[in-house]
Amino acid sequence: MDLSNLILSQLADPFRIGLMVALVITMLRTQSTTGVWVPLAAGVVFVAVIIPSTILTGLTQPLWQIVAVGAVSNAVLLAVILAAWAVYRRLRG
Repeated sequence: MDLSNLILSQLADPFRIGLMVALVITMLRTQSTTGVWVPLAAGVVFVAVIIPSTILTGLTQPLWQIVAVGAVSNAVLLAVILAAWAVYRRLRG
């Protein structure tokens, strides 16, 4: 599996998407105490490391490469989720 297939499979992973949505919901509930960007960055890195570390079957690339691509795909998913949240807030008034 090359890197483009790896990032596409990670972007379409429902477990990863669910974790990113849960991360944004948690950030929204705790932003007055913990802020916004540090918890989001920590969550992106945490999800990028924990998924390939716990599911070690069928890995064809080195772990560091999968984690790095996972961090990029998590950042893309996070940007989409935050944009959707901003649109929702603007439309809701």
